[in-house]
Amino acid sequence: MKSIRCSVPSRNTEKKNPPLTLEVADSFFSRFRGLMLRKKLPSGHGLLLAPCNSIHMCFMRFAIDAVYIDKDCRILKVVTNLRPWIGLSLCRHAKGVIELPAHTAAHYGMVRGVQLEMADASGADAM
Repeated sequence: MKSIRCSVPSRNTEKKNPPLTLEVADSFFSRFRGLMLRKKLPSGHGLLLAPCNSIHMCFMRFAIDAVYIDKDCRILKVVTNLRPWIGLSLCRHAKGVIELPAHTAAHYGMVRGVQLEMADASGADAM
């Protein structure tokens, strides 16, 4: 599975957020599988599901944050601490969703309206 780097601008000018490493699930099977049956996501890592505008938590083992983005990688909605098995989330106009370990979105300052920068390993624009 390919990976990309996601830069989140920091609201604190003295402290810069480290980039996130996102696995990209862009095929039917990879989006269907998502994070199901994984034990955890390492800190600083996530999964980008694209295209995607809704997720479920069936067969999940850990809580996540879901960050919905538009085609320009602007955050449309952040859902925090979706619990395993019972969580469900939707954002109608989203073009993708980033799944992160629970509480990561707040740590990085991810809120509605923030513009994310996505780049592949070579530095080229990823979306």
